[in-house]
Amino acid sequence: MPDAVVIGAGPNGLVAANVLADAGWSVEVLEAQPEPGGAVRSDRGVHPDYVTDLFSAFYPLAAASPVLARLDLAAEGLRWSHAPSVLAHPLLDGRCAVLERRVQRTAAGLEEFAPVDGDAWRDMYDLWSRVGPDLVQALFTPFPPVRAGLRLAARLRAAGGLRLARDLALPVRRLGEEQFTGDGGRLLLAGNALHADLSPEAAGSGGFGWLMSMLGQSHGFPVPVGGAGALTGALVSRFRRRGGVLRCGERVASVVVRGGTAVGVRTAGGETIAARRAVLADTSAPALYRDLVGEEHLPSRLLRDLERFHWDFATFKVDWALSGPAPWTAPRAAAAGTVHLADGVDGLTRFASQIAMEQVPDEPFALFGQMTTADPSRSPAGTESAWAYTHVPQHVTSDAGPDGITGRWDAREQEAMADRIEAQVERFAPGFRTRILARRILAPTTLQAMDENLHNGAINNGTTALHQQAVFRPTPGTGRPETPVKGLYLASAAAHPGGGVHGAPGANAARAALRGHGLRTLLHRAQRV
Repeated sequence: MPDAVVIGAGPNGLVAANVLADAGWSVEVLEAQPEPGGAVRSDRGVHPDYVTDLFSAFYPLAAASPVLARLDLAAEGLRWSHAPSVLAHPLLDGRCAVLERRVQRTAAGLEEFAPVDGDAWRDMYDLWSRVGPDLVQALFTPFPPVRAGLRLAARLRAAGGLRLARDLALPVRRLGEEQFTGDGGRLLLAGNALHADLSPEAAGSGGFGWLMSMLGQSHGFPVPVGGAGALTGALVSRFRRRGGVLRCGERVASVVVRGGTAVGVRTAGGETIAARRAVLADTSAPALYRDLVGEEHLPSRLLRDLERFHWDFATFKVDWALSGPAPWTAPRAAAAGTVHLADGVDGLTRFASQIAMEQVPDEPFALFGQMTTADPSRSPAGTESAWAYTHVPQHVTSDAGPDGITGRWDAREQEAMADRIEAQVERFAPGFRTRILARRILAPTTLQAMDENLHNGAINNGTTALHQQAVFRPTPGTGRPETPVKGLYLASAAAHPGGGVHGAPGANAARAALRGHGLRTLLHRAQRV
């Protein structure tokens, strides 16, 4: 009988398993898919000579994460690679906002949009240099972040904390307008905010755009050498060297609850695996509570709150094997690992507004990944392993484009949406389509079939909007990984601090399981009131 059973071998589940194993616990991880990794996997399914990341690809949050740093995955062979430039946002007139590896180069590029904007970027980064490390530490620790929060509060007082708090609460459109005179800095902030499901007009989108931009400036957008699967491989190797057991192809059908306590799990094959101390779930919150635990073991208030659980946008992704690099009209886009494709901030607002109206966007904002540019091992010299993803509504009521897409995502609709994304790329890189050797389409339903945590392609396990963060994540409560069932912990991105490959939800859940029973019992009682 293991001390703990972890449901799901995504990055958070594997981080939780490693933290528990480091503490001397025996741990068994059960994964429904035939291979581990969750949304951190790579393959050669597009073309045998090209490595493609199936889901996530660039990892600024992993690079900044104190959780992953403590695991020392370099000792397991993990190596990181960077593109010459972090990201680019080209415009149709040939101008291009570029986040460079060095702050002075980023600032110099922004001065081409407006002479004063270089100083504005340097000032923004100076502020990040003062508060960023403590902010990251506070973000990635259990809520409330007492020690890290005290250090951060001291830093904020010295840096004009109320003004910074106001800036972070702003919509990213307003933040960009206040900070920058020209389009360049505004594009970098707004495009980074749209990595989540936050429109340029959403409260708090300024904070997310600022965080991602500053992480990109300080840590870059690195990729694992050889593919995203190398990160998973390092976590698995570390776990197994500490005696952990990983079983793939083992779907958990239910959590076994006796007397209000989680005592193990039951697999789809009928096997019962007892857990001596804890069960940790790297699953979505609705799946854990409704499917694995069951309503009879849960308080009615939680069940009512789950009815209001807010998923983030659905995702549609296309992978390509290209015979050569994308022929960008704006030459500076060629050196960036990530390229944002939209007609300025107004184009981002139009895109997000169509999703808010449950329409499939006619000119989708595309995040384009140039993986060979970031890591030359991904494909033969002179070629490019590339992908792009965009967002679509979780529930489609109409198509803003001409193809009559309904959200069924049958073969016709998948091909039509993939063509629409390619047309968007073609606008900024004429001749792009002539370089396509092969492509693969990953519709929202496909993404969910490959990783059940990606509900209809929702990549953040719930919205990033303020109403479902901190004490509101995944439902109003303590903002902690403890659940109303004793010995059961939520270890996925559905828990604070949310999405992104940084391992914090898994580490927080593991530390909660390791804590004494007295504090744990009090938290369970508080959640049941």
